[in-house]
Amino acid sequence: MTDIGSRTTSPTPEPDPQEHVQRLRPNSIGLVAVVFMAVATAAPISAMVGNVPVAVGFGNGTGAPAGYLVATVVLTVFAVGYVAMARHITAAGAFYGFVSHGLGQVAGMCAGLLATVAYIVFEASLTGLFAYFAKQTVADLFGVSLPWLLYALLMLALNAVLSHFDINLTSKVLGLALVSEVLILTALAVAILVDGGGPDGFAPQAINPLNAFDAASGVAGASVGLGLFMAFWSWVGFESTAMYGEESRDPKRIVPIATMLVVVGVGLFYVFVSWMVVAANGLDQSVRIAGGDTPAELLFGPTRVLLGDWAVTLFQILLVTGSFACGMAFHNCASRYLYAIGREDVVPGTRRTLGATHPKHGSPHVASNVQCGIATTLVLSFALAGKDPYLDLFVVLSVLGTMAILIVQILSSAAVIGYFHVRRKHPETAHPLRTFAAPLLGGIAMIYVVILLFQNLDTAGGAASQTTIFRMIPYLVLGVAVFGVVLALYTKVRAPHRFALIGRVVLEESTERAA
Repeated sequence: MTDIGSRTTSPTPEPDPQEHVQRLRPNSIGLVAVVFMAVATAAPISAMVGNVPVAVGFGNGTGAPAGYLVATVVLTVFAVGYVAMARHITAAGAFYGFVSHGLGQVAGMCAGLLATVAYIVFEASLTGLFAYFAKQTVADLFGVSLPWLLYALLMLALNAVLSHFDINLTSKVLGLALVSEVLILTALAVAILVDGGGPDGFAPQAINPLNAFDAASGVAGASVGLGLFMAFWSWVGFESTAMYGEESRDPKRIVPIATMLVVVGVGLFYVFVSWMVVAANGLDQSVRIAGGDTPAELLFGPTRVLLGDWAVTLFQILLVTGSFACGMAFHNCASRYLYAIGREDVVPGTRRTLGATHPKHGSPHVASNVQCGIATTLVLSFALAGKDPYLDLFVVLSVLGTMAILIVQILSSAAVIGYFHVRRKHPETAHPLRTFAAPLLGGIAMIYVVILLFQNLDTAGGAASQTTIFRMIPYLVLGVAVFGVVLALYTKVRAPHRFALIGRVVLEESTERAA
């Protein structure tokens, strides 16, 4: 009982955020599976074949490997605060829960919707990339030319089937695809290393961090910002480790370790592979090839010479399987965000639909089916409009998703500071470097990356940059953010008990993890 003046009132009991929630299957996956699924979202082979030539040919030139080194350092700093939060907040909607606990429910709903939209469109964008590579590869190998939409629909159907079952099945499929693409990239890089490099030897200047900030020499319109942005773009999805906390065997240990392994491991791998590729072609030749009509020859050329034509063919096949694995990983991310928001019943009735899990497999099967429907609608819309699967579907939706997720990462950095130093949660974990300086620097760096994206929006969009939908991207992202704020404020006024639950459903019976 609480005395206020002469009145005695009963405090309103706080709602139990765990009540009536259907859970994802616990203890399903271990450290290796979480790492596989997070790395799959980064799609190493697509990042190397697709992003490195752009960075070399039109960005920071032969300093592109150094750009990857700079991105590795920045994202590692960001990850320090991220994993500190993950030790206490474990939820399927990682950013959603983090921001809600650190900055409050209004910011949490805004971040949750932005992240959800990002992962939703990422699956559709990777479906376009898969369809593009699959159509091209089947035509080259078998002489059969089929409409790209058939390949796209096949991928969406496979995602629906695989995601319906225990997440272990998905992790095994992703693991097989990931190991294959990492092996071929490693084989190429090691072959170059053993061969002694190219015309300029190992070209150590390619990994000098200072050269990350030099534009491609002699290339009109070359942009340092584009080169650095392509490096950061190559990591999109690494933060998905935290989404699998509820399904992992020991989330307090696995999520932080997996996150740092992915950030540092993938970063060093990118630096090594891109460095060796630049070295193999030579400094001048690298920029010329990357900026030419066949930029993929930056990787395919050394592969053909050092490993043989069979390896180039394998590269083509693995681009297909790699883009499929990446799309499937993003499907899992989107499904878990839809599930995480749905189970809190912010929109009445979604707890029994989006928030439902399969009684046998423990998968978010309803959210997965909804995600399949949304992704299919997006793909069909682009196809019916006569758009290209790569130049339009992949590029437009990738830029849209990247812009949204970078903004969420900025909010997440601020949430770490808010959680540990403003709200003063878990003082035993709070630290001036780990939970204040690191997220502050990481957040500032992410703001810089967003600025890079805006400055190079047209270049990143290529031919699609002239389309209406591409030019609407900033407004679409702003619209989602505003809708999230309005929805949260409306819920606060009309249904305060639902507002109190935003971002509050976490793994354990209490609302926060113990230290």
